[in-house]
Amino acid sequence: MNVDELYMSRCIQLARYGAGYVAPNPMVGAVVVCDGKIIGEGYHRRYGEAHAEPNAINSVKDKALLKNSTMYVSLEPCSHYGKTPPCADLIVSCGIPKVVVGTLDPNPKVAGRGVAKLREAGIDVKVGCLESECEELNKRFFTFQKKKCPYISLKWAQTRDGYIDNDRKNAAAPPLLISNELTKMLVHKQRVENQTIMVGTNTAVLDNPSLTVRNWAGVNPVRIVLDEKGRIPSNYHLLDGAVPTIVYTGQKKQSEQNPEYELVDFDDKVLESILKNLYERNIHSVLVEGGASLLNSFIQQGLWDEATVEVAPNIAGGGVKAPSMCKIPCSHKEYQGHTLLYYKNEKCSIK
Repeated sequence: MNVDELYMSRCIQLARYGAGYVAPNPMVGAVVVCDGKIIGEGYHRRYGEAHAEPNAINSVKDKALLKNSTMYVSLEPCSHYGKTPPCADLIVSCGIPKVVVGTLDPNPKVAGRGVAKLREAGIDVKVGCLESECEELNKRFFTFQKKKCPYISLKWAQTRDGYIDNDRKNAAAPPLLISNELTKMLVHKQRVENQTIMVGTNTAVLDNPSLTVRNWAGVNPVRIVLDEKGRIPSNYHLLDGAVPTIVYTGQKKQSEQNPEYELVDFDDKVLESILKNLYERNIHSVLVEGGASLLNSFIQQGLWDEATVEVAPNIAGGGVKAPSMCKIPCSHKEYQGHTLLYYKNEKCSIK
């Protein structure tokens, strides 16, 4: 690892601190280096607030050093007015002579314009330092910008013999307990990493889930539920108004502010219609947690980017069969006897 890569690695590390707080913006980290020492650093902390570059610059105690410094930033500095002023303009005004950029911003409002503005001001700009790592950091943002569709993550837990639940007919029947305390925590980490969380009707009716973040630090994702025929009882958590919620339904219903009802045709294109609507709402990522029917629909239609499957050591002997990821390569990690399998849909690659 060379010097530039070392400082860019620090930018990526800083950027991750914004996970769960900056969506739909990307996570970005920035470092200011002078004479081989870091004199300032920052990251984008929360959506609507200052970006990484001004936070890094503001942390420099002696601003005179900026004229002899190099700024490292994991994503191209913005060149347009949004929630905050253009970061490229700030860098130019501070007289920073060199900038190292991890990757260009795919947002059409930027897309090379930030780098061009810096170069026009006479700044030495290097682009592509740890580029693949910087793109992976913001895979949800890059997918949203390039594919015009949210990044779709699938998640479920299953027993060693391939079942995700007991065969239940009503909410009074007990669910199949699969996850341990550690893997439950990792589920909540996934919720923080995604802007929204989606479940189908059966999961909503049988489990009455709250779909909130409780075992990790971060903002609750927007809840999404498919309820074609209005089967979810009005006293259920998903309709309590505690967290922004979108209900996709096949029945005309007066839309409230929260939950918000969105009329959609429940035909063979229903998932595509929902994803299009989510893109129009500026939602860049969806975590699909169940149930089996909804997960299988995403898999069969190829509408997914990654999947995390927890495999517990216990045997159920029967119940609701888990979705199949047969013949798809995966990696894995072990957590207290439970195996987490990680799948990537290469057909959905943003490259």
